[in-house]
Amino acid sequence: MHGKIDYPVIGYDSNNAGSISNGSDSNYGQILERVVRRDRMGISELARRLNVSRRTIYNWFETDNLSIDIISKIGFVIGHDFSNEFPEEFAKTRNYVNDDHLGDAQSSTENPSNAIYYWMDRYIKLLEKFNAVLSHEIKDHESVV
Repeated sequence: MHGKIDYPVIGYDSNNAGSISNGSDSNYGQILERVVRRDRMGISELARRLNVSRRTIYNWFETDNLSIDIISKIGFVIGHDFSNEFPEEFAKTRNYVNDDHLGDAQSSTENPSNAIYYWMDRYIKLLEKFNAVLSHEIKDHESVV
């Protein structure tokens, strides 16, 4: 597919500040898979919203080491807080979170469902204004007659 981005699977910092390493028995890819599969959003939709291929998502499920950025992006898209599953890793990187980056991910141009709700809300507000003006006009017309 064109336009798909393959994210790195292994963290980038030598001290593992930006990645989640394999714990004693746990496989973070399996934990990620369990949470994603329990969510109502399908893997195809998740891949579309992350702008990656489904194969990339399946590869993430099979890995022991994942970038904290990947886990955060998946959590943002599905609306899940992975700090419950990985509290130590999120505590390490909490100081590195950039609020501007999170704001960009929330823009309606990147998330079509947000655009739908924006236009739906705008339509409802305009309809309510129109009804208010119409009822005001009717009252004015009745007072004249």
